Amino acid sequence: MNADQIRYYLEQNHKENIEKARENLKPVIKETPLIHSDFFSEEYGCSIFIKPENLQQTGSFKIRGAYNKISQLSDEEQKKGIICSSAGNHAQGVAYSAKKKGISSTIVMPNITPLLKVEATKAYGSSVIVYGDVYDESYRHAVDLSEKEGFTFVHPFDDYDVLCGQGTIGMEILEDLENVDEILVPIGGGGLISGVALAVKSLKPSVKIIGVVPLGAMSMKISIEEGMISRLTSVRTIAEGVAVKQPGDLTFAIARKYVDEIITVTEKDIMEAVLLVIEKHKMVVETAGAIPLAGVRKRATPGKNIVCLLSGGNIDLVTISSIINQGMITRGRIMCFSVELPDKPGQLVKVAQLLADCGANVIELEHNQFKALDRYSNKVLLEVTVETNGHDHIKEILEVLEDHNFTVTRVY
Repeated sequence: MNADQIRYYLEQNHKENIEKARENLKPVIKETPLIHSDFFSEEYGCSIFIKPENLQQTGSFKIRGAYNKISQLSDEEQKKGIICSSAGNHAQGVAYSAKKKGISSTIVMPNITPLLKVEATKAYGSSVIVYGDVYDESYRHAVDLSEKEGFTFVHPFDDYDVLCGQGTIGMEILEDLENVDEILVPIGGGGLISGVALAVKSLKPSVKIIGVVPLGAMSMKISIEEGMISRLTSVRTIAEGVAVKQPGDLTFAIARKYVDEIITVTEKDIMEAVLLVIEKHKMVVETAGAIPLAGVRKRATPGKNIVCLLSGGNIDLVTISSIINQGMITRGRIMCFSVELPDKPGQLVKVAQLLADCGANVIELEHNQFKALDRYSNKVLLEVTVETNGHDHIKEILEVLEDHNFTVTRVY
């Protein structure tokens, strides 16, 4: 997109266009409720609200931008069929929208896309091509196919009509919470935060728009800091929905003008957030969707009203199982340790009794005399995994074991 095109879009009446998008979307989207989180509010000392876009028909906010774009295509563009590239959520949004409109669609997805998202996209009747290791490679392939086959390309983020669709989220938030101070939004290519920023800054400029990115996928943050679009050589994050090497031309320009700050989160922060949303709110959220809650501790100030935009909930069971386990470790809910015991009767019972006295529930235990660190020491290596109640509880358990002359090695 060249400078003149970007300037043209920046000068549009964003409020009016987003209101039109809202009308276009009425047949297909849910105006998701704003949920006050008692747990996160107490955890961080301010009022935290959740905007659960994981509750949309396709499991994410992407249906908003996709349907708004597709609903405005000409008859000729619809006849040609449409194509897009996506790591999953935009794919489902486009596939669902195309099915509703009776348009043929082709979706190019990188091979890091969870199988759940691939199968869900196929279920809407789209032709799916798995190509490339990251989104950017899928994007280039989709553009090539668009030029070769004459398909209409529906960009996942760098398109003004798509942004206006995403911007309807910002309007809903302001209607539900008039005194909102900040809105935290995950950033990949920048489509979601750009749309939300256009809506919110048009209606209430005092509200801060805060972007949140994983440390392994900071393309937008680095680009804004350097004052020009930067391309990462690689991305590395469990949040595949934001694993984008380079932001869009238009989204960069909008984010640079309207986004107040971009903060970073670690992979552990993200996994912990996924676990807590499941446990405390009984909602399934994908890794990219949990990023705002992973970063909210960096913005929490007494008296603030903060909205965390949970962008999606499309996550496969294998991934979620692994993330829950890692999240429990991060929260101090599971602990594994090893200890060498004298190879004589009663030692295992002694350790088990100490753990019981501390209120630690044994999940797994391996008592193996062939695993001693020194095979000639007449000792046995015991490895135990226990369920715990936080880091203070873990500290208490380790201290009790050491007080009884056991030398403990923490595994995790």
